[in-house]
Amino acid sequence: MTLILTNDDGIDAPGIRALQKAINGNGVIVAPKDHLSGCGHQVTTTTPIHIQQRSEVEYAVDGTPADCARLAISHLCPDVKFVLSGINAGGNMGVDVYISGTVAAVREAAMHGIPGIAISHYRKGKLNIDWDVAARWTAGVLANLLNRPVEPGTYWNVNLPHLLPGDPDPEVVFCQPSTHPLPVNYQVEGNEFKYVGEYALRHRSPGTDVDVCFSGKIAVTQLRL
Repeated sequence: MTLILTNDDGIDAPGIRALQKAINGNGVIVAPKDHLSGCGHQVTTTTPIHIQQRSEVEYAVDGTPADCARLAISHLCPDVKFVLSGINAGGNMGVDVYISGTVAAVREAAMHGIPGIAISHYRKGKLNIDWDVAARWTAGVLANLLNRPVEPGTYWNVNLPHLLPGDPDPEVVFCQPSTHPLPVNYQVEGNEFKYVGEYALRHRSPGTDVDVCFSGKIAVTQLRL
């Protein structure tokens, strides 16, 4: 099985190395050369995309996560069976999926009939993420999802919680995505509007991915094109 690994935090981000660890070093990395968090489903169509091949199984792409998925499927790895994206440093729950480059990569794959899984790690405030723990949790989730039948036109979105050192491993909960918007709060100074909405204060309807992840569990949602 040929697995493609990508992200929106950039090819040198610790999260994609944690994802690689979760699948025992397997897969081909096709990831943006730069940090592109929050780029959504942007694609490059009017300028050439430069690719630096770092090794037989690693490509740094001067493009977006959706570009990476497109190029991997169409040119770099024609036998792609699954696209994995992450592990993102920050949550991608509910309506975040329309903003997230992490999720856009697997959505692009689903458009081409390739199943995908996006993995993100909710971050409380400015606390650091333990990437070794994240890799272990992700390995368990992937062992489940990679062996499930794939319904055409669907893809998975996984959000890991931020727990304290020593806490027991979190439960995996299959749930529905929240449809409530992010806090829309801005600090206004003259003609400048600076976003100051607090992620942790977003609406958490009971049983949705936001509520599940904020409650310390792994939230898994199945999304449809």
